[in-house]
Amino acid sequence: MSIDTQTAAKVAKLARIKVEEDALPALANEFNTILGFIEQLNEVDVDGVEPMTSVTPMRLKRREDVVTDGGMQDKILANAPDAREGFFAVPKVVE
Repeated sequence: MSIDTQTAAKVAKLARIKVEEDALPALANEFNTILGFIEQLNEVDVDGVEPMTSVTPMRLKRREDVVTDGGMQDKILANAPDAREGFFAVPKVVE
């Protein structure tokens, strides 16, 4: 696949990037270079290769999934302009 200057202009417009008319050929060339790299990656045989999270084998850190209240109610309510009985107090807006 080859990108021409019209397609490069369209991509720039969709990305909301202002590109001067004289810079479009260079942009199209950059897009073609990127597509060339992608074609090279598509040629690599990855059958039987397991996905990795890192270049060094390690397990993901896991924690027990427990619901808590955070234990910081006093610290959080200290920032509130008005707090009553352990809750944020807001003005009444419904009559």
